[in-house]
Amino acid sequence: MASSTGIVRPAGRPTGPQVEQPAEHDRRDEQDVARRLLDSAARLAYDPAVEVDWETPLDKDFHGASPEWSTLYGTPYWDELTEEQRKELTRQEAASVASTGIWFEMILQQMVLRDIYSKDPTSAEFQWALTEIAEECRHSIMFARGARKLGAPPYRPHRFAFELGRAFKTLAFGEAAYAAILVAEEVLDVMQRDWMRDERVVPFVRTINNIHVVEESRHMKFARDETRKRLAGAGRLRRRIHALVIAIAAYVIVTSMVNREVYANAGLDEKRAVREARTNEHHKAMMRSSCSGLMDFLASAGLLTKPALVFYKRANLI
Repeated sequence: MASSTGIVRPAGRPTGPQVEQPAEHDRRDEQDVARRLLDSAARLAYDPAVEVDWETPLDKDFHGASPEWSTLYGTPYWDELTEEQRKELTRQEAASVASTGIWFEMILQQMVLRDIYSKDPTSAEFQWALTEIAEECRHSIMFARGARKLGAPPYRPHRFAFELGRAFKTLAFGEAAYAAILVAEEVLDVMQRDWMRDERVVPFVRTINNIHVVEESRHMKFARDETRKRLAGAGRLRRRIHALVIAIAAYVIVTSMVNREVYANAGLDEKRAVREARTNEHHKAMMRSSCSGLMDFLASAGLLTKPALVFYKRANLI
């Protein structure tokens, strides 16, 4: 078709300004987020094999974590402990948290790999996902070496939690997978920010926590964006089902962080320690404060349903 100026235009093609389709705009935003995360990883990444002091023998004059984060801090039992017993307890607890981190990072890696299996490998989003998995692999090795240096055994979640994790990594998808990833990372982030600044904590653990906090900030950004994106297309029923799945996953993760065997390994009366830890209002308050930002995010995403709240309250996250 010819215009009055003599320029020939293809039939049926609009001649005015092109309007970007919403799907194209969203896709561009996703790639922009992934590119920024890739740039951040290129600028600020660590190799724990060389950054952490693995050679210096463990100095038992230090704690393994900030004492205020101990499950017994604030209890009558804590008041009875010697300073040496308190330090050994926090070292065992820090090792247990690290072991739980390894367990969940293995679940995370499998979920992310499954999610990107059929995606475009040339895209920034695909390449960022592989970068995140590479960082998680390094974190797991770092946590394993750290736990061993703290003089702890290989703590594992109890069998029921372990088997739930096996099912979750196989079946979880979309917002259920990414929001659960976010829960685990957010809970660790707040406590580790305290530990890395605390001069009472053994230096190599402070370095481990600093590395994890810096690199996990990228992972949390990605998990939040992915959760929002997947929820955009979720109906009411799917949202309610996944809200409950995420809450159950959060409960299992949080209640598995400190293995009850840490008390016996620290030379304490295990039964009494477990009993006092379960009723420790100070520790419950610390957990709630660490999750305030996470709960705000879940509420804004419509994931704090009444059934879900039951599990968050039982885990002392709200």
